[in-house]
Amino acid sequence: MKYLEDVQVGDRASFGSYAVTREEVLDFAAKYDPQPFHLSDEAAAQTHFGRVAASGWHSCAMAMAMLVEYLKAHPQAALGAAGVDELRWLKPVYPGDTLRCETEMLEVTPSRSRPEMGSTRNQMTVFNQHDEPVLRFTARGLMRTRPRAD
Repeated sequence: MKYLEDVQVGDRASFGSYAVTREEVLDFAAKYDPQPFHLSDEAAAQTHFGRVAASGWHSCAMAMAMLVEYLKAHPQAALGAAGVDELRWLKPVYPGDTLRCETEMLEVTPSRSRPEMGSTRNQMTVFNQHDEPVLRFTARGLMRTRPRAD
């Protein structure tokens, strides 16, 4: 188990492999982001996408799925997230793409008022199979400190 004391600014991780399918793109869009360019090649042809593209929110969900899988293999004393800043959709994600993630720890801050926890800030970048960044955001997380042996 990795605790706040085990995390340092500059720590990096690379992980994940997510195959984006047309069926999943269409299903997600139909349910959560039913804009025409996420549902139809004809509608998308009239936009900068050129063809059906995944919703940006779907891209975020795929990144989260990869992160959760990574954390199963690399347990952390996480206490949830405190928010996301600076979310950018850099390039469209298309059916047939394969995504992967890279993270870099930017800040590690022990809490002054709650010694059992602290916060982290890290940057997540999602790449497609051509190593082109398609999504980037900065996440704030909460993490437990190592339990004291009393």
